[in-house]
This record gives sequence, structure tokens and C-alpha cells, in this order.
Amino acid sequence: MSAHCQLTGAQPGFGNNISHSHRRTSRRFDPNIQRKRYWLPSEGRHVRLTLSAKAIKTIDSIGVEAAVARIRARGVKV
Repeated sequence: MSAHCQLTGAQPGFGNNISHSHRRTSRRFDPNIQRKRYWLPSEGRHVRLTLSAKAIKTIDSIGVEAAVARIRARGVKV
């Protein structure tokens, strides 16, 4: 599963671990990605979305229909 959110587009950030001796090694900052299943009443079916924790809260406030419309506007197939 790739670490990107279908709604917000959040994806990993990259940076460095810095040790006590100040040596740098590369690392990833992954978003908190979850797979969640929602009932889509307009289509009479469930949809499974790959979302960040922030996007789940967004869907709770705007509703699943509006969220799916935003995802489709970004060009992602649902």
C-alpha cells in the first residue's frame, strides 16, 4: 500500500536522522494512512478509501458524498 492519501494528497516527507555525533542518515516521515470503508448512498455500494487520519476527520465533517466528489475532482478513480 503506497503511503499517500486519496483525499488530501498527503505523502511521505523526507529528511535526515541526526545522531549524537551529527552523522546524517536519510529517513521518511510517513503520514498516518488508514484504509476505511464507507457506504456511498448515491451509488448504493461501499467504497474503500486510503485516507490519512486528518482526511477521516474531514469526511466526518463534510460527509462522504462531498469527499468522494473531491477525490474524483483530483482525478482519482473511486
